[in-house]
Amino acid sequence: MQTTRILRLLAAVFCASVALTAEAAVDAVCPRTPLSMDAALADAHALAARHAGAVTMRIQGQSMLPYFGDGSVVVVRPLDAARVRPGMIVVYTNHDGEQVAHRVISAKDDGWVVRGYNNDEQDSTLVTAENLLGVVYATFYSNGQLSKSALLAAVSASTPVALAAPAK
Repeated sequence: MQTTRILRLLAAVFCASVALTAEAAVDAVCPRTPLSMDAALADAHALAARHAGAVTMRIQGQSMLPYFGDGSVVVVRPLDAARVRPGMIVVYTNHDGEQVAHRVISAKDDGWVVRGYNNDEQDSTLVTAENLLGVVYATFYSNGQLSKSALLAAVSASTPVALAAPAK
């Protein structure tokens, strides 16, 4: 009986250490700064206001680490699809209606192939002139924390999200 309790305790400690190690590994590659999400959003909105058609977006997901991940804010500028090139980070709307920020891998006759840095597979939706929102022009890193200000919470809530997520 005592041996079983000790084994269970050791198993729990092992599982907790594995979970903490995995979380630490993500934190180690996820760009973070002491800057609050509020400050990152404010700076990004100020920059976007200086460029016609530019929008600010919050990033959600980890497929683009170490480039950006949860807590990052990007400014996306419109881009003519004819100017898209491999290596660019673009934001587009996939076949599920989600806005996704991924890297352009290659061109095809009917569009551009994209994939997240950490995804094993390319996205199933090609980027085309019809679904391209723009190119990531600037990235602002933060600590991912919002203040309790109602105004700033509203700004955050009204800022669209671009997924950096597994390929669909």
